[in-house]
Amino acid sequence: MTTTPSPRTASRADGAPSALRESAARLDADDALAHLRDRFLLPEGVVHLDGNSLGPLPAAVPPALTDAVTRQWGTDLIGSWNTNGWWEAPLRVGDAVGALIGAAPGQTVAGDSTSVQLYTALSAAAALRPDRPLLVTDPGHFPTDRYLADAVAGQRGLQVRRVPPHDLAAFLGAEGHRVAVVSYSPVDFRTGELYDMEALTRAAHDAGALVLWDLCHAAGALPLRVDDLGVDLAVGCGYKFLSGGPGAPAYLYAARRHHAALETPLTGWNGHADPFGLSRDYTPAPGISRARIGTPPVLSLLALEAALTAFDGVDLTRVRAKSLSLTSFFLRCADELLTPLGFTPVTPADPDRRASQVALSHPHAHGLVRALAERGVLADMRAPDLLRFGVNALYTSHRDVLTAAAHLRDIAREGAYVPTPPAAGTVT
Repeated sequence: MTTTPSPRTASRADGAPSALRESAARLDADDALAHLRDRFLLPEGVVHLDGNSLGPLPAAVPPALTDAVTRQWGTDLIGSWNTNGWWEAPLRVGDAVGALIGAAPGQTVAGDSTSVQLYTALSAAAALRPDRPLLVTDPGHFPTDRYLADAVAGQRGLQVRRVPPHDLAAFLGAEGHRVAVVSYSPVDFRTGELYDMEALTRAAHDAGALVLWDLCHAAGALPLRVDDLGVDLAVGCGYKFLSGGPGAPAYLYAARRHHAALETPLTGWNGHADPFGLSRDYTPAPGISRARIGTPPVLSLLALEAALTAFDGVDLTRVRAKSLSLTSFFLRCADELLTPLGFTPVTPADPDRRASQVALSHPHAHGLVRALAERGVLADMRAPDLLRFGVNALYTSHRDVLTAAAHLRDIAREGAYVPTPPAAGTVT
């Protein structure tokens, strides 16, 4: 959002119905993860429900970056590639992310953007199934995933088929023998609907296809078991639930069974078997190191590495349980406070089908989200009419959720917003 929040939210929950206030207080009092909020530097008086777009600043990041800049770069200079482990950072940080997605060490690498990782993964998957002409993706996928599916298909002579996850089994029953790779996300970024990774992965494998998962809206929000589920490839960003900072490096997971045959489309020198041998021809490094490309963004990697310490000692099954409690309570608040004012929840009520966000539809979503930001509640919108509220169990409270709903009720009831669509290029 481009609106600067003002710290005026602390008392708004007090204006909500007493039953909701009492429920929020009771749920927060019983919250075994409440102490984790201290691991983040949250602005006073701001309710941050936009962590599914950009996570807040973890307390461990500023000192880590200060050390990286003043000592490692400022004093140790180029020697830091060896003495401070800069060269190993993509693999080290990759393994830290891997622990959060259920990957054993040595299968995840961090360091490039999500778009680059997606391009690498899609191309590598297609190369592993060279005799199959179809690339299947979700018509509701995030735009980058759709654009890159088209780009890779065009370059490799494939055809794209856009199949909603709910229709995959039927499609594979007819066309599965022609499918090279299925590319989905476990979470619909617009609605927060959670898909069945296990069933979809199994369906793709039963058809002989590979499966690529975009974990941007799932990693750090719920337990993931990429190894146990037999996932072939996965990618994800570092700046949403992982709170690695704006533009934080993304990661790529490739199952160990594919490493020997993994062909990456961008053969940068960091992925060479002997990068400092400076040989004329490219020879891929063994293991996941072959998915490295160019010189990594060290400062961003070290910021992400520090941010990931917010998960130290945290059981992701408890994160998931609290996330469901938060979203369930938000849906209750929406039912009591917002549906009478024209808001419609689009996030599934079924907890097994709900990720870590609640989305509400309203024709004036953009104006309402901007008005919320002016009152210190950060959410976002997705065109044309969705308000998205992301919860992160590491720092979100039930009182935060009630505060957001109460503010939104007041804004809508008072008409205290400008019902205009976003201008082109406006960050939402």
